[in-house]
Amino acid sequence: MSSSGAGAGSTDSTAARRNTKRPKYSKFTQQELPACKPILTPRAVISAFLLVSVVFVPVGVASLLASRKAVEIVYRYDSECIPKNVKNKVAYIQSSADKACSITLNVTKRMKSPIYIYYQLDNFYQNHRRYVKSRSDEQLRERSEENSTSTCKPEDMVNGKAIVPCGLIAWSLFNDTYSFSVNNRNLAVNKKGISWKSDRDHKFGKDVFPKNFQNSSIIGGASLNESIPLRDQEDLIVWMRTAALPTFRKLYGKIEEDLNEGQLINVTLKNNYNTYSFNGKKKLVLSTTTWLGGKNDFLGIAYLTVGGLCFFLALSFTVVYFVKPRQLGDPSYLSWNRNPGGH
Repeated sequence: MSSSGAGAGSTDSTAARRNTKRPKYSKFTQQELPACKPILTPRAVISAFLLVSVVFVPVGVASLLASRKAVEIVYRYDSECIPKNVKNKVAYIQSSADKACSITLNVTKRMKSPIYIYYQLDNFYQNHRRYVKSRSDEQLRERSEENSTSTCKPEDMVNGKAIVPCGLIAWSLFNDTYSFSVNNRNLAVNKKGISWKSDRDHKFGKDVFPKNFQNSSIIGGASLNESIPLRDQEDLIVWMRTAALPTFRKLYGKIEEDLNEGQLINVTLKNNYNTYSFNGKKKLVLSTTTWLGGKNDFLGIAYLTVGGLCFFLALSFTVVYFVKPRQLGDPSYLSWNRNPGGH
């Protein structure tokens, strides 16, 4: 009886070990693999802060200098291009009156080509959920999906026919135009290649043409040439890439010749786009670029701020370390410096 009882106990013990959820011992499961576990001594911390400051400060200075080399001209024209005797700006901008306007821009510093032309809109929320969803990517890509307008309301159908391209984004296409001249000589504006190549190749079809666009009773923005496929209508492609913030710039074109300091640029524009109904602003921007991109001081200031802060902390810790030193403990007592199991 005793032997049979012992055998049964052994069987139960084996079965219990099989059914246990305890993992098989290994250095991986017990987190005992070799690892880098630095000890944050005062010297190590001070050295790390100094290293960050030595790297960040020169990068910040270089970024700031590159940003300052970019030449940028910004001109707000929405208020100036309204006749002084007009009291109702919304009614004026929605009328059929001639909205041509002339402004003069002064080149304060030599601008090397290419000179990028942007239009900037303020207080325009392209990131509104209903606005962003009001489009049909299938319709934009495939000719066979012309009637895929379920996501485009309220700009989906007109007179029982599908609108191509449908949706509020396309309907509100920016329609101000600009022409430039210097010394009574017109400056050519290149509008090729202003959109993302990936958008042209994958989001807009070469056999998809506009249909019934801006044919409803309320006109939202620019019209489209029905003989040109959507892939080649780059103003539309640029506009359809919605902005994340209410103040944004979109590329209008490029001037591919240098402009010298002191030259006056005569701009003739059509002030067609309605920003007055939502207290928006319109600005014309001419900008050159550097290796860092356009004019933007934020990156350089951010690097300088972090680098300066790290240098200040390194200096503070150094003073504290020498004025009031503190004896370090014995690192041999740290858990990872002992044998597994604490032996």
